[in-house]
Parts: sequence; structure tokens; C-alpha cells
Amino acid sequence: MAQETVEVPITGKILSVNVKEGDGIQEGDIICLLESMKMENPILSPVAGTVAQIGIKVDQTVKPGDVIAVIEY
Repeated sequence: MAQETVEVPITGKILSVNVKEGDGIQEGDIICLLESMKMENPILSPVAGTVAQIGIKVDQTVKPGDVIAVIEY
């Protein structure tokens, strides 16, 4: 299967993780909420598929390039 790796776009802190490994996901679904500079930024799925891997957890500090999730489609 093809895979899409979703990476962190900006430095921040993970507020919530809305999916778990094995979940089905649609394009545009919220994967997690990322707080950066006092703003909540939803990280959306770029493709429809199945969540193969989650690389984050709540309260984790992340930086650009860190892997949020891998989605198989």
C-alpha cells in the first residue's frame, strides 16, 4: 500500500490526539490539535486511508519535521 507521512509544520505542543493506530480516516479529518503561540492548530489528514502509525502523544513538545502519523491508502 502507498503511505503518506504527516509531519509537524510548526514548533508547538500536542493538545490532543484524535485517532489511534488502525483507525480509518477521511481526507480532512483532524489527526491532532497542536498549540503554537497560544493558538490551537488542527492537523488534518491529507488523504483517506488507515492510520498505520502514530508518532506523537498528548503534552509532547514537537518541532517541524517530527512525524505525526503515517497513513496507508
